[in-house]
Amino acid sequence: MSTGFNDFVAGLDYPIFVVTAAGGGERDGCLVGFSTQTSIDPPRLLICLSKANRTTRVARSAEVLAVHLLDGRDHPLAEHFGGETGDEVDKLAGVAWRPGPLGVPILEDCPRHLVGRVLERLDLGDHIGHLLAPVDVDVEETGEVLSFQDVTDIEAGHPA
Repeated sequence: MSTGFNDFVAGLDYPIFVVTAAGGGERDGCLVGFSTQTSIDPPRLLICLSKANRTTRVARSAEVLAVHLLDGRDHPLAEHFGGETGDEVDKLAGVAWRPGPLGVPILEDCPRHLVGRVLERLDLGDHIGHLLAPVDVDVEETGEVLSFQDVTDIEAGHPA
């Protein structure tokens, strides 16, 4: 069954984000490909983080998450946040960021981002879904959005 499913989703293309979290005295960030808008009114966004990811462990105690939309120039940033694991390196070291609401890291090189309050966490298999309500949004114009098909060359820092 998974072979058929993998074939079905293989050609899909969707935006890639870097999600950052701060909680329990820690902070981290990761590359995210599983996300979707879930409601228009009220506005809601679902961000899914791999259970194997250190960012997920930090996000468990975070009140908010920051979701950064990447554009075509951000492949190196995608590779940094997707090709490294926070278990081995501080992914925010050497990356320009500032504290946002409740201390969540806001990446300076990603002018289009949303900070969302975590309303609910959902077990979705090998990922945890974080249902977010926007509390702060910056929508500066960016270039073409970096998509899943643009980052298939990145070797993940850990298995999903």
